[in-house]
Amino acid sequence: MIVNLSQQHSLVSNWISELRDVSIQGDRMRFRRNLERIGEVAAYEISKVLPFQETEVETPLGTATSKLMIHQPVLATILRAGLPLHQGLLNYFDKADNAFISAYRKHNKDGSFEISLDYISCPELEDRVLIVSDPMLATGSSLVKTIHFLKEEGHPKEIHIVAAIACTVGIEYVKREDPSVTIWCGDIDDELTAKGYIVPGLGDAGDLAYGVKVQM
Repeated sequence: MIVNLSQQHSLVSNWISELRDVSIQGDRMRFRRNLERIGEVAAYEISKVLPFQETEVETPLGTATSKLMIHQPVLATILRAGLPLHQGLLNYFDKADNAFISAYRKHNKDGSFEISLDYISCPELEDRVLIVSDPMLATGSSLVKTIHFLKEEGHPKEIHIVAAIACTVGIEYVKREDPSVTIWCGDIDDELTAKGYIVPGLGDAGDLAYGVKVQM
């Protein structure tokens, strides 16, 4: 399943517009907050497809029956750009376990790049719901490699991907590699440059959120 949150004519499309807008992008705090908001909406939407059970809760005046989520998911993100989106998910899944992965594009002199994974910190994943967040799903290479890396630690029963902007090329690649994943995105663009950047996209999410990095 692929869910484009902007198609629901919600505030998500407003926040996506601000993320893309070069006249607003200079406000790093606003950029991070908009990513966080998208993560919050995605968490709410994902919660609708997770299992719940009826539980009795004692109030000062009696007993109420509430539907409570049976298990909290594992929230995973790719450092550093994924942190604001991850925080939005964590604001709602506030008892979730968390995983962090260092994955980045290692550029070659000819303009090509490889995905380098240097670090992982991960809880138990066996038979759990895994939600992986990355603001830009471009080629899909880093997400696929991250998911394969995580599966070496355990076998989740469900995998959800959350992205602010996704490209159809990346979506198709991820679905080919793992047809069972569900992708939730703020919006979908169709064009990808030869260097693997989404058009119109929004630029480099990590740089816009935290400052320009030295290219490695």
